[in-house]
Amino acid sequence: MESYLHKDFDVQPKHLSAEASSNWRRAVGRVVKNPARRFRHVADLAKRAEAEKKKKQIQEKIRVALYVQKAAMHFIEAGDSQPATEKRDQVEYKLSEEAEKEGFSIHPDELASIIRSHDTKVLEIHGGVDGILNKLAVTPDEGVKGSSIPTRQNVYGLNRYTEKPPRSFLRFVWEALQDLTLIILMVCAVVSIGVGIGTEGWPEGMYDGVGILLSIVLVVLVTAISDYRQSMQFKDLDREKKKIFIQVTRDGKRQKVSIYDLLVGDIVHLAVGDQVPADGLFISGYSLLIDESSLTGESEPMNVYEKKPFLLSGTKVQDGSGKMLVTTVGMRTEWGKLMETLSEGGEDETPLQVKLNGVATIIGKIGLAFAVVTFMVLAVRFLVEKALSNEITDWSSTDAMTLLNYFAIAVTIIVVAVPEGLPLAVTLSLAFAMKKLMNDKALVRHLSACETMGSASCICTDKTGTLTTNHMVVTKIWIGERSVDVSGNKSTDIVKSEISGALDILLQVIFQNTSSEVIKDEGKTSILGTPTESALLEFGLLLGGDFDAQRREFKIIKMEPFSSVRKKMSVLIAHPHGGVRAFCKGASEIVLGMCNKVIDCNGETVNLSREGANNITDVINSFACEALRTLCLAFKDIDESSINNDIPDDGYTLIAVVGIKDPVRPGVKEAVQTCLAAGITVRMVTGDNINTAKAIARECGILTEDGLAIEGPEFRNLSPAEMNAVIPKIQVMARSLPLDKHTLVKNLRNTFREVVAVTGDGTNDAPALHEADIGLAMGIAGTEVAKESADVIILDDNFSTIVNVARWGRSVYINIQKFVQFQLTVNVVALMINFVSACVSGDAPLTAVQLLWVNMIMDTLGALALATEPPNDGLMKRPPVSRGTSFITKTMWRNIIGQSIYQLAVLGVLDFRGTQLLGLTGSDATDILNTVIFNAFVFCQVFNEINSRDIEKINIFRGMFDSWVFLGVMVCTVAFQIVLVEFLGAFASTVPLSWQLWLLCIIIGSISMPVAVVLKCIPVESKVKPPEGYEAIPDGPPAGLV
Repeated sequence: MESYLHKDFDVQPKHLSAEASSNWRRAVGRVVKNPARRFRHVADLAKRAEAEKKKKQIQEKIRVALYVQKAAMHFIEAGDSQPATEKRDQVEYKLSEEAEKEGFSIHPDELASIIRSHDTKVLEIHGGVDGILNKLAVTPDEGVKGSSIPTRQNVYGLNRYTEKPPRSFLRFVWEALQDLTLIILMVCAVVSIGVGIGTEGWPEGMYDGVGILLSIVLVVLVTAISDYRQSMQFKDLDREKKKIFIQVTRDGKRQKVSIYDLLVGDIVHLAVGDQVPADGLFISGYSLLIDESSLTGESEPMNVYEKKPFLLSGTKVQDGSGKMLVTTVGMRTEWGKLMETLSEGGEDETPLQVKLNGVATIIGKIGLAFAVVTFMVLAVRFLVEKALSNEITDWSSTDAMTLLNYFAIAVTIIVVAVPEGLPLAVTLSLAFAMKKLMNDKALVRHLSACETMGSASCICTDKTGTLTTNHMVVTKIWIGERSVDVSGNKSTDIVKSEISGALDILLQVIFQNTSSEVIKDEGKTSILGTPTESALLEFGLLLGGDFDAQRREFKIIKMEPFSSVRKKMSVLIAHPHGGVRAFCKGASEIVLGMCNKVIDCNGETVNLSREGANNITDVINSFACEALRTLCLAFKDIDESSINNDIPDDGYTLIAVVGIKDPVRPGVKEAVQTCLAAGITVRMVTGDNINTAKAIARECGILTEDGLAIEGPEFRNLSPAEMNAVIPKIQVMARSLPLDKHTLVKNLRNTFREVVAVTGDGTNDAPALHEADIGLAMGIAGTEVAKESADVIILDDNFSTIVNVARWGRSVYINIQKFVQFQLTVNVVALMINFVSACVSGDAPLTAVQLLWVNMIMDTLGALALATEPPNDGLMKRPPVSRGTSFITKTMWRNIIGQSIYQLAVLGVLDFRGTQLLGLTGSDATDILNTVIFNAFVFCQVFNEINSRDIEKINIFRGMFDSWVFLGVMVCTVAFQIVLVEFLGAFASTVPLSWQLWLLCIIIGSISMPVAVVLKCIPVESKVKPPEGYEAIPDGPPAGLV
């Protein structure tokens, strides 16, 4: 079976090709009872192809419009000197009275047309960006007024896109009814009612047919309810995926709002990694570089500035920062039209879904063959008996009824044998896990990531905000040739006096060279920005600095935002008394290398000697060894006549070295130990100083005595052979670039066959997140570009949450294995007992109604009970499942075969010798025996479901009473079985049983538990070699007996 599954049903968890998707669909063939339900949660390749075609048409339309506009602009500028106002036949747009009353003087369609076509001439007619601001009744400093929000929404629309309406419950009922075997059974039931009433009269003649119909109704309702609940869970998760928050200015205050609450007229603040949330116009900014590939397909980024101010929704900020005016929202944007196509085609199927489709196909073919043979045996035997009785030409409605029942039994065997629930159980388990993870601060964006995370053998994690709290405070500063401790109870006045010589220039570099803002609201001061900048601004405020006064005094000419490649942030400002000054802050070694002067203890600028530079390096290292993040702050005065607005890269004067404390998160050390016990290697990849990284790594338990800490420049200069020798030992990589992270991940996956999870928060982390088996983006510190490239978003940026995702991933995998073991056992026993009985005695002990009930126990209810069990601590005490491991293990086959042999033996004895053994006499002896067989069979499944809670361990009760879903399914199954046997006998072909026979059935079922204990003592699996670098976990006492 495994070779067949590897051949046709083995797919990649990420970047699944259309060819691979088509291959396994072809392999499934026609052995599918209900395609509408079976393939609901896999990609619709036809719809996806159509959506892709539509997407390319929209991209082509945008691209052509831009090219045409450029050509037209060149033509107009070269050959026409007439004013723009005389050149255009403009479409008449009529605003509503409500809009005019509010002060708006431009129509939403006209605005959309200007931006969509990048029409600079029409923009000029309206007075440029300032004119549009006036016509939308906003100013860059004040933004939208709260009182105008309802009117703006009515006039210019909401920033929402057209979505497919959710499926109603009745739609799920209808899809459940599309099952071909159920349709055949319904026809059989209707015929049975007609024939039965004709032969047996009313109401006796209708019982068999009505019983089948009621069973079908029950199966359909339970299936539809389960599917509908899954649909609601996925809808909730989709809603969470689309939550994007942006910074806007409203009522003169900078604040965060949801992308869906964005209004025309909003002033949006854009930074590196942001998604442009709507169409708009550039107001101001620095070096704004926009990636439009998602919208136009063009890979070349575009510079946006005053002369090219157009910004399109859905594009990404690749570099720089800026303010934009929102002009068009929702479906008036081209991105809105594109979003319509993105929802078509569905999500890629997961490897487990595909693999279980393969298992279902194999079993379905076997079941189909058994069903045909069973019907042939029963029919031939019946015809032979008629021939031997010389009644071959004498046919009655009773004979027709008998053949119809045989056919119904054969069809019902197909119902039971084709395990439609296998692939759907994966979806159920994933939906349950994703919902729970959402509550635990992890948003799973792609279904496959949840199951792949269970196989992760390596986690490459960032330091800041993931291993640490990301709540930063300046605790030390080196300034004026001495270190000053600014933490603890030291008063502000003492600190100010110790650094008084350089206080003014220090406050300037803190308040000018920042992209964050200090906001004062009702006497409260808050800082909106990154944790590092927030720490510096808090320190500046502590020293008595005035942020607003500083920003008013100096004019910013140019700014280079921080990036993980530059590892510094620079700004060029115009001094109010003349001259230009550059400020720079960033990674200590880089900024120090740009300095040739330093401020001494008297506040004077002096040359920086080699010895002085070495002393400062020692200070940096001493700060870093205390697990402090270190930053150097520097400035350079520039002769105004010699500048061309380029920020210099050398000749700076060092002001200070700042040490920022970012404590390790509580619980991280324990989480790292959990990973090590689970065979998962944890590697820290950070842009920080190597000494800071090593100190934090030791505190977290990542860096061990024999582990290697390496710097990015050293790593990237290694030869391939040297790199392969070093990578297994690397536990810390410091001063790394995003390219280093990508190289590490690629080598771990391709050379060492590791299943790699990698964290990232910056725009430049996107390639590594894309390359990794599981990309984990940070929800708080992460940019929109990083989140879009990730498979899972860690909403609280906490490493412990990553470990929890791994725990749930393992839980999904093991839960599906439990369900497969349980379902295959039911399949084997149900098929064999009916087939053997039909061949030997010419009768099937399990009727159509009974088999439908069994099908519901093993399909929907079984999946609900076993596929939704929460993870236990034992899951993180075993090595991860490696690539290419067989899904149905030898241990599972041992349990399936052993339980099947026991159940077939007991039920076979009852079927052929039950009357004598139980001392049954009288006309109803056969009915009682068949009821006992059915009842014993069901109780065998009930107890085997409990056995399946743990495939290897003996103690299968651990955690059972914490799983209310499992207990609920067990109670409902037993309760309905009692009702079915005792009160619905006319429909289910059962008779009431005495308490002695009930006890016998329960005992027969319960014996499967000691049988499971014996089976689990039979060794079948060879010892798994632990991952490299880890010692095997000691066996200790038998885990199931502890």
